[in-house]
Amino acid sequence: MRSFFSSNRCSSSSRRVSDTSSWMAVLVVLIVGTVACQSTLTNARKSFIIPSTAVLDFRGGASKQSQRKRRKRGGKSASLTSLNASSDQKKKKKTATGGVQVQTASKKDTGSAEWITRYKTILPLTRVYITAVATVTLLGLALGEEMAQGLLALDPIRTLYGWELWRPFTAACFLGPPSIGWLMSAYYLFEYGSSLERAYGTAQHFVFLGLQIILLCIASLAFGQPFFANSVITSMLHVLSRSMPHQKVKWLVFTVPYWCLPYGLMASDVLQAKSLAAALPHVLGILTGHAYYFHKFVWPKLNGGMGDWLAAPQFLVNLLEGNNDDDDVAKKSLNAALKSRKKGKGRKLGGGN
Repeated sequence: MRSFFSSNRCSSSSRRVSDTSSWMAVLVVLIVGTVACQSTLTNARKSFIIPSTAVLDFRGGASKQSQRKRRKRGGKSASLTSLNASSDQKKKKKTATGGVQVQTASKKDTGSAEWITRYKTILPLTRVYITAVATVTLLGLALGEEMAQGLLALDPIRTLYGWELWRPFTAACFLGPPSIGWLMSAYYLFEYGSSLERAYGTAQHFVFLGLQIILLCIASLAFGQPFFANSVITSMLHVLSRSMPHQKVKWLVFTVPYWCLPYGLMASDVLQAKSLAAALPHVLGILTGHAYYFHKFVWPKLNGGMGDWLAAPQFLVNLLEGNNDDDDVAKKSLNAALKSRKKGKGRKLGGGN
């Protein structure tokens, strides 16, 4: 028994010694590790210390030594304004005598401002017509094809009994959905409308458009045409072509007389549509345009200058044009050239017989 207890005591004492030794080893390892970490951290801090001169240079300042050197050299510290001034001086051009060339300040307009400026330069009535065409086209896109036909097309019953008085005007402005044909028609409207308004004046062009809308409403109802904007364009071209019928103009790759242009436009639309029905709007436009031309220029000449019932009234001239002597001289010369032109012979404006 004594030997058993003595052996147990020895084993327990040996376990305690081994445990204490293991704990001591762990403590030693921890102490050594902390000392090593502290030494590495101090070395890293020393290696990453930024000198004061570098901090000053980074902030834009300068150290005392660099300032002293610059003072001795007589230099000055550069700033952003001085750099910009020096670059501007380099960019300035010099004349042959050595002086600085005076340059005008160039104003770069943005794209939108340029388009607005061009839009304002269009003649007033043509500008209103083009704006109406664009508005009706956007409205047709928003409504859809079926609703656009029902709301914008020419309908005499709804116009007279439903008081939908916008229908004759929307029928004269709707060119269909946007396409290549729409772009070409809008260009023709701008080109021929501007030429007519420039030649005869805004008031007379207003009379022309009003007569065309009235006549084309009647003709379109007779032939079942819901829209007649293309007919208005053809009537403009016909009136222009009758003023100088034998003048040679370019059409596609051909050189043709001016009076052939309305028929060439009709032929191109027939070929594109591959149907003779596409010629009907152009035929109506030629007829209504010739009615205006006959009563405005031919009939008064047959009656000795009397019976010009399509002349714009004076209050309309004062309202739309004001008092512009240059425009009056141009219109009088054009009207005199048209009245003195002999039958079957063309005459250019300002030209001889």
